[in-house]
Amino acid sequence: MPVRNPQTFQKENSALSFSPPTAGSDWRQAEIVDEVILGHLRPEGPGAHGGRVEGSVCMAKEVQSRRFEDHDDDVVIVAAYRTPLCKAKRGGFKDTPAEDMLAPVLRAVVESTGINPAEIGDIVIGSVLAPGAQRATECRMASFFAGIPETVPLRTVNRQCSSGLQAIADVAAAIKSGYYEIGIGGGVESMTKDAMAFDGDVNPKIQTCQQAADCLLPMGVTSENVAARFKVTREEQDKAALVSHQRAAAATAEGRFKDEIIPVQTKIVDPKTGEEKPVVISVDDGIRPNATLGDLAKLKAVFKKDGSTTAGNSSQVTDGAAAVLLMKRGIAAKRGLPILGVFRSFVAVGVDPAIMGVGPAVAIPAAVKQAGLELSDIDLYEVNEAFGSQFVYCAKVLDLDMEKVNVNGGAMAIGHPLGTTGARATATLLHEMKRRGKDCRYGVVSMCIGTGMGAAAVFERGSSVDQYAYARPISQHNYLSRDAK
Repeated sequence: MPVRNPQTFQKENSALSFSPPTAGSDWRQAEIVDEVILGHLRPEGPGAHGGRVEGSVCMAKEVQSRRFEDHDDDVVIVAAYRTPLCKAKRGGFKDTPAEDMLAPVLRAVVESTGINPAEIGDIVIGSVLAPGAQRATECRMASFFAGIPETVPLRTVNRQCSSGLQAIADVAAAIKSGYYEIGIGGGVESMTKDAMAFDGDVNPKIQTCQQAADCLLPMGVTSENVAARFKVTREEQDKAALVSHQRAAAATAEGRFKDEIIPVQTKIVDPKTGEEKPVVISVDDGIRPNATLGDLAKLKAVFKKDGSTTAGNSSQVTDGAAAVLLMKRGIAAKRGLPILGVFRSFVAVGVDPAIMGVGPAVAIPAAVKQAGLELSDIDLYEVNEAFGSQFVYCAKVLDLDMEKVNVNGGAMAIGHPLGTTGARATATLLHEMKRRGKDCRYGVVSMCIGTGMGAAAVFERGSSVDQYAYARPISQHNYLSRDAK
């Protein structure tokens, strides 16, 4: 391309603030300007780093979302498993200690990948209801039951309903920071054993601070607050619950959970005779395949007279565990491990405790923005269905395509073991993204959090991503040349 007269170029393109060359510069500045423009037009230029399309001003925003390059220090997930989720006090795990639920999934992520467990830098487990010291001890016991050596440390984390996701985020952050290269994040909860109750006396100072007082509201009351404030009807909540059961039942019948569920050998104790029966639990037992809208409509409101929150349109009280194995991409590549997903972002936000269920509506956009993406880039969502009211509201306010949300059912059908849910949803999301293949690149896990918070994380599908399969339709052409037709 011939070098143009820089003074003429400056006059025609004053916004570039080009300064005329001084003697001896050989018009080098003009060449630089030409090179910058050409760079944006070349396939290998800044508009397409390494073949990955990225949005830029010079591309007139024709490509709406950022595309990541692969780096050896990316934090990736190479295994993600969960136990079946079972109804608390009357389901398959009613007589199973927490450590006996956690140990099988810890063992699974190690054995399925063939890593030396001594290489694990840390294990972080989310849990909510059990006393902190006791649950930390039980989780440490579980690691020994799983065959993990004494040299591997473990800790627990409690961010209420997002504890499992927070555990994964903590491990990802530690790997990214260089503290270690391989770690496990997960969650466990026995809602049979540990009750949802505030233990001890309430601080009388809450009378002087409404938001502090609202931290003690029963979660069902916050659901009623969301329904009333944002006009979410009983019918909308019941319909969401019905869809959850229908999708979960279909996923179970079609074997869509088989790659994420680890069967657990345990026992069932007859409450009348005390007789122990050995069993293998391999299927979620809270799903109601035959649920109908009529059946759901007959249920009475639980938390408020003339309210709309029922046992049918709320998450189930559940037992279960899940675990995720994370490491640097370079480590996975050297070992030939298939990458299930890439950890791209995590955000926790605060909201009004009285309407804590709105958390995902705030957290999801923040996490997506942190990842350099737009909501339109997300192909799949796992949004925890703590209550039908808050789930419906969040989906509405974010204008989510419900064909992308909880495609295999959610907590109203499968259950919500508090500390486990984030890790369970991550396993479900990543295995579904793998099944969908090249048409599913980005996924989000999100949930509301008691006392008024929300959390969300963005994951990118792992191995064999087609770099050119994700170009979004161009809704408006912004030509770079006035001669274009």
